[in-house]
Amino acid sequence: MVLSFVLEANDDGYLASAPGIQGAFAESDTIEEAIFNCVDVVKLIAAYRTERGESLGFNAFEFAPGTQLAVAMPVGVA
Repeated sequence: MVLSFVLEANDDGYLASAPGIQGAFAESDTIEEAIFNCVDVVKLIAAYRTERGESLGFNAFEFAPGTQLAVAMPVGVA
């Protein structure tokens, strides 16, 4: 599964959310923790929906030979 995350700074740190998955958001003091926390939330949502026979709510795709993926990630430079 490939997920996109939206990151926003807020008063308490950072908020990460997974667009298209209702309830998939988490906050933390750092960007990394917010992303990892959001991944955990997505896993919980996926397990819950699987138990109920529901889909996760967005289109997933599988990698095949020749598939390319672009990844963008903020990097701090000191």
